[in-house]
Amino acid sequence: MRHSAIVYFSSYGLSLLGAGISSVVMPLLVLARTGDVLAAGVLATVATAASAATGIVSGLLVDRFNRRTVSVVSNALSALSVATLPLVDVLWGLDMTWFVALALVGAVIRVPGMTAHETLLPALIRAGGGRLDRMIATRETVGNVLLLGGPGLGGLFVWLFGTTSALMLATASLSLLAAASTLLLDPRAGAVEKVVPAAGNALKRAVTDLAVSWRFLVRSRIVLGSTLITAVFAAVISSLQTTLMPAFFTREDLPALAGLTLSALSAGSIAGSALYAVSAGRVRRRTWFVIGMAGTLVGFAAVGSMASPWVVLGAAAFVGLTNGPAGALLGVLTVEATPDEMRGRVLGAQNTLVLSAPALTSAPIAAIAAGAGLETAGMVLAALVAVTSVAALLAPAFRSLDEERAPEFVGVR
Repeated sequence: MRHSAIVYFSSYGLSLLGAGISSVVMPLLVLARTGDVLAAGVLATVATAASAATGIVSGLLVDRFNRRTVSVVSNALSALSVATLPLVDVLWGLDMTWFVALALVGAVIRVPGMTAHETLLPALIRAGGGRLDRMIATRETVGNVLLLGGPGLGGLFVWLFGTTSALMLATASLSLLAAASTLLLDPRAGAVEKVVPAAGNALKRAVTDLAVSWRFLVRSRIVLGSTLITAVFAAVISSLQTTLMPAFFTREDLPALAGLTLSALSAGSIAGSALYAVSAGRVRRRTWFVIGMAGTLVGFAAVGSMASPWVVLGAAAFVGLTNGPAGALLGVLTVEATPDEMRGRVLGAQNTLVLSAPALTSAPIAAIAAGAGLETAGMVLAALVAVTSVAALLAPAFRSLDEERAPEFVGVR
């Protein structure tokens, strides 16, 4: 199990590191080639929308084909699509049409691989032992570390070599290394249980399978609750990152601190998820859940108050510290509640909702900030978090989190 875990996290880390570098290089490259500040935002919106749409159907691939194979192929194709950028730049020159086209292709390719990689971890644990809580918390810690390190490395590359499309070859290389690392895992870890196909043609079977996974998500109180909590927090963080924090720190004449809010949140999450991994099995899950929801409520209230730049940064770190363990726990609960043979479709549906959530808050929060002020918009976000946190603490589904539970396998296939 130890060897498999090292290989798994190496592959996961390489893929995230490449994505982190790309997250810095791509907006700068778009700006350099188009000269349009709005273009980078449009590209990010297109890529996010494509990822959300792909998430709806990506689970079908993950639940029908060997998950290790899907992950390897996805990473390899992702490397190819990214490596196309500098080639196009040399042959024809990059413009907005090329950026959008390649972003769409990359999003469609990447999402099935991400979903497949998520579903591999429970199988590796089942084959080799270990605690699901500890392994998922470790994955969260790795992800948060690279959320800080990846963009930093991308910024260093830009500083050393300038804004050049050739930098995207670093992302392509890391995706190829991620694919090669995943190949080292036992193929049996990605095996999918064969089920009797539903009646009808391929399209009808696909629609039926998708309907089953969405019906499961809606009916499972644990999975639905975990999804809604994660989606609300993702939407709030997105609004803070893209709208309120840049405006707030610019108003305070400290624009350089705007990016530190996300860094502070990530740093807190690293400490929180690492603490959860170390204490797995020693501290009750319900205790971590209460700490996470209460801490998130208090932290976002402080962020939303915008009392001072340093209060906002400190509160962001506190949110990460307390919500990190809760986020890992919600991931564990989803895995435990979902049957393995439909885990890909359920995770795909869950990712679709989480990726789509920011679209519901970005424009309204921006409108409130413009009309009523930043503090009002901040308190609206804080109130949204408060309602979600209190509802989660009172929900019966999250009361008995330490009891052994079997997957909620009711009328699914």
